[in-house]
Amino acid sequence: MGTEGGGGGDDEYRRRMSSSHHQMQGVGVGGGATVEVNLSARRPFAEKVWSDLAETFFPDDPFRGFGALPPARRAWGALKYFVPALDWAPRYGLAKFKYDLLAGVTIASLAIPQGISYARLANLPPIIGLYSSFVPPLLYAVFGSSNNLAVGTVAAASLLLASIIETEVAADEDPQLYLQLFYTAAFFTGLFQTVLGIFRLGLIVDFLSRSTITGFMGGTAMIIILQQLKGLLGMKHFTTKTDIISVLHSTYHYRHEWKWQSAVLGICFLLFLLSSKHLRKKLPKLFWVSAIAPFMVVVIGGVFAFLVKGDEHGIPIVGNLKKGLNPLSISQLTFQSRHIKTAVKAGLLSGILALAEGIAVGRSLAMVKNEQIDGNKEMIAFGIMNIAGSFTSCYLTTGPFSKSAVNFHAGCKTPMSNVVMSVCIMLVLLFLAPLFKYTPLVALSSIIVVAMIGLIKAKEFCHLYKVDKFDFCICMVAFIGVVFFTMVTGLGASVGLSVVRALLYVARPTTCKLGNIAGSETFRDVKQYPHAKSIPGILVLQLGSPIYFINAGYLRERILRWVEDEENLCKGVGHDLQYLVLDLGGVTSVDNSGIGMLLEIHKSLERRGMMIALTNPRLEVTEKLVLSGYIRDVLGEEWVFLTVKDAITACRYALQTSRSKGENEV
Repeated sequence: MGTEGGGGGDDEYRRRMSSSHHQMQGVGVGGGATVEVNLSARRPFAEKVWSDLAETFFPDDPFRGFGALPPARRAWGALKYFVPALDWAPRYGLAKFKYDLLAGVTIASLAIPQGISYARLANLPPIIGLYSSFVPPLLYAVFGSSNNLAVGTVAAASLLLASIIETEVAADEDPQLYLQLFYTAAFFTGLFQTVLGIFRLGLIVDFLSRSTITGFMGGTAMIIILQQLKGLLGMKHFTTKTDIISVLHSTYHYRHEWKWQSAVLGICFLLFLLSSKHLRKKLPKLFWVSAIAPFMVVVIGGVFAFLVKGDEHGIPIVGNLKKGLNPLSISQLTFQSRHIKTAVKAGLLSGILALAEGIAVGRSLAMVKNEQIDGNKEMIAFGIMNIAGSFTSCYLTTGPFSKSAVNFHAGCKTPMSNVVMSVCIMLVLLFLAPLFKYTPLVALSSIIVVAMIGLIKAKEFCHLYKVDKFDFCICMVAFIGVVFFTMVTGLGASVGLSVVRALLYVARPTTCKLGNIAGSETFRDVKQYPHAKSIPGILVLQLGSPIYFINAGYLRERILRWVEDEENLCKGVGHDLQYLVLDLGGVTSVDNSGIGMLLEIHKSLERRGMMIALTNPRLEVTEKLVLSGYIRDVLGEEWVFLTVKDAITACRYALQTSRSKGENEV
């Protein structure tokens, strides 16, 4: 083998090797013809762009098969895609309605206490929570694609909205402006979600990894539980901050406001609700007991507070709830320059969180029934219902897990269960709303505490620590950030760490040395399969990621290090390293920097008297390598193979031929 720097001997060596390889072309194992890599395939630029866009924005290809339909049926199919109710409504019958009626009534009994509780959590008038359970579910039944999702307000988004909007205006200082900003934030949430759905940009939500959501929801549940100390202890004053230090300090600072009556009643409610959840786990068929338990707490608590005049004896109550359907609030949307930034920020952040939760819940429940939901259609449905909700005195709604799980276990068949729930809420708003004025605040706090306990997934934390330490760190960053700082800080830090991890995977891709599994034609990673044998004089490396400017330098250094290490091993056993085979099957794309990197490696190895062979390049890679001239002018078409086995066979043949010629010349 030639020495570093090259010379006449190196040139002669390369000429012999290339000549041998030309003679070998077309010869496979046992003398059979090999299948050559197709290097002539080309795609027009427009076709490539359209293919990339289609894979990015339409991976599920929802309109496949439409081209063969007549225009009228094609238009009807597109309309049914955007309005799923047109698909299931014509086939709807009494058999399904029986199940949806039961499920709808069941989730309505849960929607009433949750609506009031989460509105209180957001420092909004309790009636707003009931309004938000009336209009949005009707719209979701028309535009939603999930048969299992139950629409309503959620605790995490309620607290997130409150924490952002209270930086602009306090609820007790200017309640009207505070409420207007909630409506405006809901409008921007709906607009944002609709745009994402129409333009198929659901990939943005994918930046919220499962680890981030687990940590964020766990941290949010923790601070929500701590904030319920205000209701459980009957306090009137409390901090508006959400971090654990401020909450505990405020609880201790206002200890003179603690009411033992509220505490005792709260403990009773907590025991009752926790017992109902335990009963559901022991006897799953009695799920309806835990489903209506919150409603029973509201009713029993209201009757008790009415009989003992709780508001006069240390048991604060909700207060007046006016009767009537949602009033229009479109005129209350505020777009003033000094408030618009806060409304947009609150709308976008809460909108992403609501999408992540709603779509994740819908997909997980659909998998149990072997159904599929379209995430982009869900975004459009959420967007439409939040825009309409902002016009009708509602704040942000999505598909909460607790309510959707109850809907699922109650046997729902279609989104009609949401319609049934809306009708029940409508009847409450028209006739029964004033009766809930006596609901004790401690009852609402108890309901929230029990609902939040299920969101702190300690087993999931342990699972992440066991399986993936980096994922565990991402989860803990979200959890600790939310608990000790703010919800936005925790969410942002966790997402940022997730993005850094993704960039590291791209910037530092894995490469591995392949060896032959004895008795087969298979080549595998020698670290994973220590018994896999290296080929004397030939180094086989597998590249497993796109080759871009961000990782081209790293891959160059890593490949050359592999070569140096292999050279040392070869010298130790008395032979030279003469070939480098690069398996490009996992390389999905290459840019100009990547091509430059391959050229640099080729020149570096050429000076050492080595040659490169490429195997199994994909169409996207082959196109660029051919157009750049790398294959034809630098490497040579004869050094591109379909499989690693073909490359190894060719290299061995070339080595044998070269040695035979050398011996004859001597």
